Amino acid sequence: MVVNLSKKRELIARVLGVGSNRVRFEPDKLDDIADAITREDMRSLIKNGTIWTVKVKGISRSRAEKKLKTRRKHGTSAGSKKGTKTARMGKKEVYVKRTKAMRRHLKILKARNEINRETFWALYKKIKGGNVRSLSHLRELAKQTKIHK
Repeated sequence: MVVNLSKKRELIARVLGVGSNRVRFEPDKLDDIADAITREDMRSLIKNGTIWTVKVKGISRSRAEKKLKTRRKHGTSAGSKKGTKTARMGKKEVYVKRTKAMRRHLKILKARNEINRETFWALYKKIKGGNVRSLSHLRELAKQTKIHK
């Protein structure tokens, strides 16, 4: 007996909260599905395993990601760069990177007892004030303070 179950399929899809294309029926028990009228009947059929849903098929991004990875590598040599250094990396980003590196180095110097607490804070404030240009400049200042002590 051939039964049109399209409306049942739509109702079940609404009950399960999925698309109607994802709903599957047990071929042997189509009569039971045809007899089911209420949503409660549908739920009991789902519980029995007469009706189930199929997982959504996704599209793999692995090939696209691999392609992007290689594309990012290309065109990064000196001749391919256009714009200033700050155009490629923002001023704030550069400042934050440099400051964090210098503070980390200061911490190491203090841990090794190469500088005392007063020197540490003096240099720390110089870094914050923008008086220290780079890590090498910081090392130079640390040496000078050591000599003066």
